[in-house]
Amino acid sequence: MRKFKSVDDVVSELRPVDSVYCIRKNSIKTACNWFNKNFPGEVLYAVKTNPHEEVIKEIKNGGIDKFDIASIEEIKIIKKIVPDAECFYMNTIKSREHIREAYFNYNIKNYALDTKDELLKIIEATENAQDLNLFVRISISNEHAEIDLSKKFGALSSEVLGLFRLTKAHSKKVGLSFHVGSQCMHPISYTKGIGEMGNIIKKTNIIPDFINIGGGFPTIYPDLRPQSLNNYIFEIKKALNNLKLEKQPALMCEPGRALVAESGSTIVKVVLRKKQKLYINDGTYGSLFDAGFPNIVFPARMIQNGRIISKKLTAFNFYGPTCDSMDYMKGPFILPNNIKENDYIELGQLGAYGITFRTKFNGFFSDQIFEVEDKAIMSMYEKEDTKKYLVA
Repeated sequence: MRKFKSVDDVVSELRPVDSVYCIRKNSIKTACNWFNKNFPGEVLYAVKTNPHEEVIKEIKNGGIDKFDIASIEEIKIIKKIVPDAECFYMNTIKSREHIREAYFNYNIKNYALDTKDELLKIIEATENAQDLNLFVRISISNEHAEIDLSKKFGALSSEVLGLFRLTKAHSKKVGLSFHVGSQCMHPISYTKGIGEMGNIIKKTNIIPDFINIGGGFPTIYPDLRPQSLNNYIFEIKKALNNLKLEKQPALMCEPGRALVAESGSTIVKVVLRKKQKLYINDGTYGSLFDAGFPNIVFPARMIQNGRIISKKLTAFNFYGPTCDSMDYMKGPFILPNNIKENDYIELGQLGAYGITFRTKFNGFFSDQIFEVEDKAIMSMYEKEDTKKYLVA
């Protein structure tokens, strides 16, 4: 992968016609170091967030060698790059064929479920294996999340007690898990989730071998400024202590966005300006899906590239290059008022899902990917930024 000192250098040297994706390995290293230092348990990287080979390698180099995977293809990606990695098949709905392939071909022992039917499927597909670590995912409120996952996954309170008992009987080790939703904006969600686990433990008198609090750890966007991640860790530790368990289960989490968001940027070019509408060469069918759905406002800056940049700022909407009217990003994206055709814009925080969601709709697709060494536009990990979001 070709390396540049900065995003500005990419534009200055290449003057790209199509959009360009940039990876900051140093950002990944910083985030991995933070979680390894501060999270009181095992850290699993959520592969779906960004499965690029260079990203996975940097995650491994950062000391994280356990992976939350959602499909057989993600298992294949991880085993190719990190052959000795431990994978956790945490999608609660899997085909029998993929369970069988994961167990017999890739030696996957860790599986999540949220129904009796899925449990029976796992047992049958692995031919009554006796070495399975099974996680029962419970449904909890996603009220503080920007993207709600509770409608699709999780065993309901009326079902979970029997399911947990049954799962315990068919596993070598048993775990409880939950997910607070993507981009969780308040650490109290983890407290509530762990509290729900405590109720299950009391009612079943079963102490799980594992407690998996899932992902949801946030990154920072112009309109989404979460508390310091230190506050999230504090709440998690306090909630676990409040369980007052005789034996402390092994704790794990599955961060994705918080590990890699800052590592990615997309460089887009303005194709046309219509007043406060900017038509750009990437969009919701490319790396900017989250800007359209669910309307995440990415940090944006105009790249100077020899131009005089106006000090007057204006709020813009973006439109992508396809013929589909849903290729629209409301923003607002705050940029210099004098921006025009052929100017370049860097959009940050795209290490999370930017690469994952790209399509080739209408033939618009760019696979230009470079490494850059400059800092992200916004950061949860920079000391001066982190202090701003600490709660007294």
